[in-house]
Amino acid sequence: MGNAIMRPVITGARYFLTHCSGLMRYGSKPAREISRKPALLGEIASHLRTHEQSIGYAPNRVFLGSMHPDELRSIPRPWYSRNEAAERRQPHGEVMPEEEFYGILKLSDDFDLLWLEESFLAGVREALSRHPLIDASELDRLGDGTAAAAIEKQTADAAKALPLHLPDGRLVGCVNRAHDEDDALTAPVILENLACKGSAAMALRTLLHDGQLDPGGIDYVINCGEEAVGERYQRGGGNLAKAIGEMCGLDNATGSDLKAFCCGPVHALVMAASLVSAGVFRRVAVVAGCSLAKLGMKFQSHLAAQQPIIEDTLAAVAILVGPDDGVNPILRLDSIGRHNIGAGSSQQAIFEKLIAEPLRRCGLRFEQIDKYATELHNPEATEPSGSGDVPARNYRLIGALAALRNEIDRSDIQRFAETHGMPGFSPTQGHIASAVPFLGQAVDLLRDGRMQRAMFLAKGSLFLGRMTQMSDGMSFILERNEPCG
Repeated sequence: MGNAIMRPVITGARYFLTHCSGLMRYGSKPAREISRKPALLGEIASHLRTHEQSIGYAPNRVFLGSMHPDELRSIPRPWYSRNEAAERRQPHGEVMPEEEFYGILKLSDDFDLLWLEESFLAGVREALSRHPLIDASELDRLGDGTAAAAIEKQTADAAKALPLHLPDGRLVGCVNRAHDEDDALTAPVILENLACKGSAAMALRTLLHDGQLDPGGIDYVINCGEEAVGERYQRGGGNLAKAIGEMCGLDNATGSDLKAFCCGPVHALVMAASLVSAGVFRRVAVVAGCSLAKLGMKFQSHLAAQQPIIEDTLAAVAILVGPDDGVNPILRLDSIGRHNIGAGSSQQAIFEKLIAEPLRRCGLRFEQIDKYATELHNPEATEPSGSGDVPARNYRLIGALAALRNEIDRSDIQRFAETHGMPGFSPTQGHIASAVPFLGQAVDLLRDGRMQRAMFLAKGSLFLGRMTQMSDGMSFILERNEPCG
């Protein structure tokens, strides 16, 4: 390719969900509250959904490509009371049961830190032997398991190991701390990192399988999850990208991690597209695993509302960026919106930088973007806690900005929001919910000519790290592929 400028395309996006209600007790908020009030475990257990209910849940079906987001408007709320029969494997990914995901955690464990009980592991091995993305040779790596008595003894000391339970309370394993004196290698941190690695690897395997892609043809991996893999001297220094690539057979790839809070995946996609355009790498995979810390984050408000705990699912995403193939949609590098340091952190300032400026630069009007993908949090998770419907609020703000530019009348703001926005449907895991859940559907729609353009924008809360008061943001336009000139 030399130094030729190449238009970058997104060739595919795939997702992974696992229904993990047994792990909910180790989400950051549930873990803190349970330590203060152990009786909460019983309350949580009485508000859990089954794996089948998670599969049939309409927002999850949208996330996995079985439904268009706009179809949610025709389904009366609450959505959780209207589950329909659905297949575990859907167009853009699957909903894996928790038992099998424990097996994925074990396959992700290179240091024998996760122990699974012998009889439980035998059942997991049998289930994974039927999974199309698990090679038979990998099953040997699961080992024979650990005796129940040894797990009980290990978990008797909470400082040494974290017990793993199924929703019915059965003890099926444990996660051991990796170092006696390193707070960055405690059992809860190891569990978070294994979950992130395993879920991202499953999303990437799905992408490779569905696209009939040669793993050896991927040159670089960018991991943009929210974990902080490392040890006491480099608490966030680890390169999970290469670990995920190794698990997926990407022998010719190298990689690195990119951190930007919720904005990470959009930053990563812009960088991946730039690397491809410059000819540095031909194909770049962008991956983001789950955030176990956010599991059950708003569980108390769900209990108070007497509804199921919606945040019972872990999510991951994998996206492939490559050179122009004349088919797949173009990520327009001339459309990049960025929230620069001096812009200010008001919502209007952020949206000016992420939407209005890129549109003006590209000679486009607000209504020439078919769909805006922004923070796509599922409102059934956020509304009970008082956070409101985050996507609906953002789309009204975008409509108000269009009215301020005299591109629509103020009376058209709600119509604009409904036409160019979409209902929220994503698990509330920060970086996962920010724009990229719509990417798989957008690629399909743009490739088939059913849509011309979509804009993806994400915002980040840098102030959460207590190092700055700033916010963050990045955006890009994905456009239907048409011949140059």
